[in-house]
Amino acid sequence: MIRRAKVWRAAAVLFGIVNLAGMGFALAMDEMMHAMAHAFLLFLGLGAYLMWKAVTTWAATPSGDQLSPASPRPSSGRDSTPKLGDQRIDYLQRSIDALAVEVERIGEAQRFRDKLHSEPGEAPLRRKLPPEE
Repeated sequence: MIRRAKVWRAAAVLFGIVNLAGMGFALAMDEMMHAMAHAFLLFLGLGAYLMWKAVTTWAATPSGDQLSPASPRPSSGRDSTPKLGDQRIDYLQRSIDALAVEVERIGEAQRFRDKLHSEPGEAPLRRKLPPEE
């Protein structure tokens, strides 16, 4: 198992333990809605972990109709190479980076606009228009 997978597994276990303890604490304090929220988060985390495990197992199966030792089901028959997956991940990473830059630009524009609108006593900057003829 690679290091990143170990970290995510540890985070999932910690998430489950915290929610289980939170649910017990909420039940001890007789807060039913609070306990139900922790139970929901516990099952949500468990479902997410199981989905992640299923997807990583499915992605690791060989192409064709052979049975994999990791999965008792036949694989999907995909015929992709690791290079294609790496290219897709690189493309997604570049797309996300470009999106982050655009979101930051929008945030900066909104902060500037809010700064202009929030300063009391100062007139907003306006450009003088040339006189009409």
